[in-house]
Amino acid sequence: MADLTKKAGAAVAGPIADRDVVRVLRPFVRATRPVLDGLREIDPFGLRARVAADAVDRRDADRDLREKVLDALAAVHVPGTAAWAAMTPPERSRWWVRRVGRFTTLVAAVPGIGGALANRLPVSAALGAVGQGLLLVAIAGEYGVRDEDELVALLGSVLFRRDLVVERPDAAADAEARTRATELTGDLAVPGERPTLQRVAGAMWRLARALFAVEDELEKRPHGNRFHAGLGMLPVVGAVGKYLGEWSGLKRAAREAEKRLRRP
Repeated sequence: MADLTKKAGAAVAGPIADRDVVRVLRPFVRATRPVLDGLREIDPFGLRARVAADAVDRRDADRDLREKVLDALAAVHVPGTAAWAAMTPPERSRWWVRRVGRFTTLVAAVPGIGGALANRLPVSAALGAVGQGLLLVAIAGEYGVRDEDELVALLGSVLFRRDLVVERPDAAADAEARTRATELTGDLAVPGERPTLQRVAGAMWRLARALFAVEDELEKRPHGNRFHAGLGMLPVVGAVGKYLGEWSGLKRAAREAEKRLRRP
C-alpha cells in the first residue's frame, strides 16, 4: 500500500476531521473541472452556429457529404451542440449518468475480477468514488453550480455523509490545492491536446490515489444492494457484481445530488 499513497498523501491516522476531508476534496474538485468543462462546452465543428444558420441554405441539395454529416451531428444530444443547449438540467444530468457514468463504473468494476481478495484493497472503492465525484461535479455544473466551496460541500454530503462547513482557503492552502490539482490533472489538461482514453484513465487513477487519504470514508458513499455485494465477492464474475453495484450507487448519488441542487 506504500506505493498507492505515494504523492497522494498518507491516510489520515485516527478519526478523519472535516478539515482533512476538505483538504482532499478541494484539489479533487479543481482537477475534475478542466476535463468536465471541456467536454461540456467544446464545439469543435461549430455545430451551434450551423443550427442557427439559414434553414434554406442548409437544405441546399448541392451541399457535399461532409456538410450533411456536420448538420446531422448538430442534432445529436452531446455537449457542444444546439440540441444539448436546448436540453433541461435534468435531461443533461441523465446524459452524464448514462454516457459518462457507465464508463467510470466499468473502470471501477475491473478490480472486482479478483473477487473477495480485491475487495480487501481500497482500489475499487476509490475508483468508484472518483466516478461518483466526477458525475456530481458534472451534474452540479448543469444546475449552474460551479463555486468550488459549494462543490466540495456537495461531494462531502453525498459521498461521505458529512455536512461540511467549507471556508475559503488562505493563500498557503490555496497554493497547495492548486499544485495538487495540477498533479492530479496531469497531461489531460495540456493546451492543444485532445483527451484520450489513456489520459482519462491516468487522471482517474491519480484521483483515486488522492482519495486513499480518506480511505475509511469511502464506504459511506452510495452503494448497490446485498445481492450486488455478494456477487462481487466471487472470483471472475465479481466484476459483474461490482459493475451492477457501482451502477446502482452511481444513480443513487445522482438522485441525491439533484435533490440537493434543487433546494432554494
